Amino acid sequence: MTTSNTRVGLSSASVYPESSARAFEYAAELGYDAVEVMVGIDALSQQTSAVLQLSEHHGVPVCSVHAPTLLFTQRVWGTEPWGKLERSAEMANAVGAEVVVVHPPFRWQKEYARDFVDGIAALEESSGVAFAVENMYPWRATSKRGVEMYLPGWDPSAEPYANTTIDLSHAAIAGDDPIEMARRLGSRLRHIHLTDGTGSAKDEHLVPGRGGIGAASFLRHLARSGFGGDIVVEINTRRCETREEREIDLRESLEFARQHFAVTTP
Repeated sequence: MTTSNTRVGLSSASVYPESSARAFEYAAELGYDAVEVMVGIDALSQQTSAVLQLSEHHGVPVCSVHAPTLLFTQRVWGTEPWGKLERSAEMANAVGAEVVVVHPPFRWQKEYARDFVDGIAALEESSGVAFAVENMYPWRATSKRGVEMYLPGWDPSAEPYANTTIDLSHAAIAGDDPIEMARRLGSRLRHIHLTDGTGSAKDEHLVPGRGGIGAASFLRHLARSGFGGDIVVEINTRRCETREEREIDLRESLEFARQHFAVTTP
């Protein structure tokens, strides 16, 4: 039994409300292979020089940069979306990351959404960085019916993106089978956000294995299919009252990933 070149990374969002600096500390202490920097969680995450210094100090590489395209990061690095993506690519190149994770546009960003598919392809060509568009979900409250809040849509397999991300918590909200989505995406699946969900309307980002999306089966499918991208743990630890509790969740998630993503060789 051996592993592929796939790394198991830690998203800096997983340690919120602690800082990006703490994310690098946790990654080094627990044995994660890399860190994904969520731009906008704290001021350090917006500074390329600080991110590079943290990476070098802890000896943990940056595998990916998450662009500030979430609802609560709409004003990080300005309000012009293409400018945000260009700065994300600049950071990725400066710190040695090959992937920028990006959410699709919101419905009210009509001009941005109109050119999004072609614009992402053009950015990949000009920057040399893979922009892995993430699966999202219909917004819903208590009913089963959802409201489409993303353009061109929440399912990246419906568009001709060259690179994509599957987030298991988002798949749980959407009621989408992540294995089937991975099959639809094929070689265009570049990046994974490993987490879990119960299928509620909330974006839960549970420790993998604590929800019902089938995270273990999904990882085994990836291993069998020859997935060669990075698997990044992106969980919600805001309810942890102590550092010890947060460390338990981060360690459990890392062990889960390594246990279930295993490649059998003759």
